[in-house]
Parts: sequence; structure tokens; C-alpha cells
Amino acid sequence: MPITHINFLAVLVAAVLTFIIGALWYSPVLFGKQWVKVHGYTEADMAEMQRGVARTYSISFLCYVFMAFVLSILVALTGVASFIQGMWLGTLVWAGFVFTIGLTGNLFSKAAIGAFLIDTGYQLVYLTVMGGILAAWR
Repeated sequence: MPITHINFLAVLVAAVLTFIIGALWYSPVLFGKQWVKVHGYTEADMAEMQRGVARTYSISFLCYVFMAFVLSILVALTGVASFIQGMWLGTLVWAGFVFTIGLTGNLFSKAAIGAFLIDTGYQLVYLTVMGGILAAWR
């Protein structure tokens, strides 16, 4: 398989926007309070999570960069060439892989379905946005 042209600036911008969407998604403005509640986290749990937040955010960001890179390859290989087509590709990736893997994992865990819905909603939004950016900015 030949390596296709990758717009690395678009990959980076898509990853940064994913990170920003996540900051808003999990903030008290949107779903942060509900996410904490469905997980049953206490104030002490939240304080403990904050101690390792730099490492967690760094690894998450690197994952978003890698995800955007792989999605940009899919954009090129499928010939997707517009923002709307990219959004559709991002939605298909979410529906075919992210949603199905996440739901299966949730069914075999003790995690609340509400946590899954909040997380998978975020994943749908950022993959849709990411796909649009990567397709439009080739």
C-alpha cells in the first residue's frame, strides 16, 4: 500500500480540537457532573485523579494525534474530499468500531451505561469533527 499524502498540520489541529472538545464535554458546563455521578466518584477520588493528570492528558493527546493520523490515511484511501464526506467517514468509523467495541466492553463490565453514553457521545462528536477537518484540509 503506497503512503498517501498526509497533512500533518491538519492532523495536529484535529488532535488539538479533540482535546478542546473533551475539556468542554467533561466540564461542569456539559457532562462533567453526570460523568462523576454515574461513576460514583467521590471528592477524594477526583482529587486522586488530579495528581496524575499531566501524564493522563499527555498520553490522551498522543492517542488523539495517532488517531487523527490513521483517520487521515483512511480519508486519503477512500477518496473522501469534503468536510461533509469526512464527517460521514468519522461517523462510520465511530459506528463500526468505537461504538461497537465500547458497548461490548460495557456489557462485560460493571460500568454504568450512563458512563458509556457520555463517553461514546464524546467519541462520536470528535471523530465526526476530526473526519471533517482531515477531509477538507488535505
